[in-house]
Amino acid sequence: MKIECYNKVYQQQVIELILNIQQNEFNVPVTINDQPDLLEVENFYFKGNGNFWVATENSTVVGTVALIDMRNNLACLRKMFVHADYRGKEKGTGQLLLDAVVDWCRQKNITAIYLGTVDKLIAAQKFYLKNNFVEIPKTALPASFPVMEVDNMFLKLVIV
Repeated sequence: MKIECYNKVYQQQVIELILNIQQNEFNVPVTINDQPDLLEVENFYFKGNGNFWVATENSTVVGTVALIDMRNNLACLRKMFVHADYRGKEKGTGQLLLDAVVDWCRQKNITAIYLGTVDKLIAAQKFYLKNNFVEIPKTALPASFPVMEVDNMFLKLVIV
């Protein structure tokens, strides 16, 4: 398993992985048209201290995670998706992706990561809480946080 920065050669695999998880696993009626960021990853995520990573095995994308620079040493975690066959402690894909993000934040002097999620994604919540994220009210989000309409749960990680 390898964690690497996004490259355009992975675009189609990234789109297929994310849409499959959203539509088929979680029954979220979202399309590629609802996520133009996936068609322009470089323009959307590679701004300031933002980035986008993929987890690959044998050149196949099995996970993604992205970071949006919110300025003032703050960042927003987005697009954390891991193929069903690569989830859990045994594979550790999600942990490897999150560790890459946290390492990046330390290098870039980012002091906190914020994220929005949906309350029905219990496994994701447990993962974030296990990794020292704490739930915060929507009112505690920085003004620069890009709120997604579907999100109804918000978390924060202080980088130490």
